[in-house]
Amino acid sequence: MKLAATSLLCTSLMVGSAFAAAIEKPECIAPAKPGGGFDLTCRVAMLGLKDQLPSLMQVTFMPGGIGAVAINMFNSTRTDDPNAIVAFSSGSLLNIATGKYGQWTENDVRWLASAGADFGAVIVKGDSKFKTLDDLMNQLKTAENSVVIGAGGSVGSQDWMKAALLVKSVEKDPKKMRYVAYDGGGDAIAGLLGGSIEAYMGDVGEMASHLDGSMKILAVMSPERLPAPFDQFPTTKELGYDAEWTIMRGYYMGKNVSDEAYNAWVDAFKAAYATEEFATIQKEKGLMKLNMAGAEFDADVKKRVERMRGIAKEAGLIK
Repeated sequence: MKLAATSLLCTSLMVGSAFAAAIEKPECIAPAKPGGGFDLTCRVAMLGLKDQLPSLMQVTFMPGGIGAVAINMFNSTRTDDPNAIVAFSSGSLLNIATGKYGQWTENDVRWLASAGADFGAVIVKGDSKFKTLDDLMNQLKTAENSVVIGAGGSVGSQDWMKAALLVKSVEKDPKKMRYVAYDGGGDAIAGLLGGSIEAYMGDVGEMASHLDGSMKILAVMSPERLPAPFDQFPTTKELGYDAEWTIMRGYYMGKNVSDEAYNAWVDAFKAAYATEEFATIQKEKGLMKLNMAGAEFDADVKKRVERMRGIAKEAGLIK
């Protein structure tokens, strides 16, 4: 028994040393201001990989263009940084698919690993006049511009598309919405609490720490009800509105990162996925289990971008 325990300890130390050999100062870039979904994604890595990395991961905020500044930096001055990973979401993939990151495409970074799955959510202030999703939708039925909707993305972004799907579900024109674009979820939440917007098209995960009464989830945009603590919220589908949105959260690295460093991060994520601690962190952050890393993840992301590119063409967002 002692031999087995000693062997397990030695194996753990050897694995930890392998990670440390290629990763010295782990850093996660959240390409927005504090408080939104990118912040949440980095916190998952910081907490979930603390036993796999040589030191606690640092979170750095790099707002600008909903990820455009970050992907530009990792295609210019930090293309081979072995210590840094960058948070992204399905919204980032949509930006790539619609050309909002300029020349950079899905082939200009190394897709590393997933943090989990998240879902869109329809959110209002705790004291909002909209007590239910039906209240909000009935208002929108009178006129598309009768409700001020905001989110952390511009027209054509993931958050805009969530609002567009909602408006379209009651046969109204999304192009006529009163939509306020913010640079990230943190700013959008501030706008909601400050009264600048009446409804926020956010994500379930970022609401995990806000279920204190200041804000209220009217519905989640998942295919079915989520586990606790979100099981109390109805889905848009069960309320009769055809508006679902699943979000992938994950990380990428610079395209010139060495295989040694890339594989060290892949191994670190895979080791973390096997622990109960990582599953607990996902749950606490409002994420569902979606664990992929390395080549499998890279291929999956590229397929998603291509699929989004097709949807964007159908919606007339790109030619």
